[in-house]
Amino acid sequence: MYREKPFRIRPVEEVIEDLHMAREYFKYIDRVFLCDGDALCLPNDKLVYIIEKVFEILPEVSRVSMYGSPKDVLNKRDEELLELKKKGVEFIYIGAESGSDEVLKNIEKGATRQEIIEAVKKIEKSGIKASVTFISGLGGKKHWKEHAVETGTMISEMGASYVGVLTLLLEESAPMYKDVLDGSFQLLSPEEVVLESLLMMENINVPEDKPCVFRSNHASNYVTLRGDLPKDKGKFLKQLKKASENLNLLKDERFRAL
Repeated sequence: MYREKPFRIRPVEEVIEDLHMAREYFKYIDRVFLCDGDALCLPNDKLVYIIEKVFEILPEVSRVSMYGSPKDVLNKRDEELLELKKKGVEFIYIGAESGSDEVLKNIEKGATRQEIIEAVKKIEKSGIKASVTFISGLGGKKHWKEHAVETGTMISEMGASYVGVLTLLLEESAPMYKDVLDGSFQLLSPEEVVLESLLMMENINVPEDKPCVFRSNHASNYVTLRGDLPKDKGKFLKQLKKASENLNLLKDERFRAL
């Protein structure tokens, strides 16, 4: 979707107009998400000004969240992230996609495994919660084991407050769709996605003193997982093993969606 929408930094005045419009349309707003792809690329003084305006115009708001690329997180000084936290930022969302450097290279992520880990740790150090997303099936048949194992170990190491897992679902407009058509990328079957998820979960060892909320309940997923790690790891493993032995439990393809 973003390939058809050129990136630009909107004038601050436009953003403030949006906030006033939101006030006109809605009596109560609990949460504000600064869109679109990477609000964290803004200079900190502009971000702080916008956040202050959020609470001025919408005083009932309890939290502000935004997306942040690993590069832009790492470009922020520690004190800048601390300032954002003090101003009311509760979550920064990062699309990690995979813990495998090979897979990250193949999808042209623009960040390495280690850079993503460092970015997540930097967010958490500031007191802001990091919510990190991965994509099952992204390694295809060639790299599924590496994708599963290294994603699992990355989740264990990075210390995010929230982890979400989606499952690869390609639209015809996606660049990777051409790779599927020419055979250079082979999609996993539903059963293989479950086996990959099982291997990933086996390799997740989140420490007791830094638990994380784990969600695999997106519309694209074949199996829904909701809980906390490490507490619910055993439950998740049982669910995935049961699904791998009874494919009738998997979500029908007709009901999967982005």
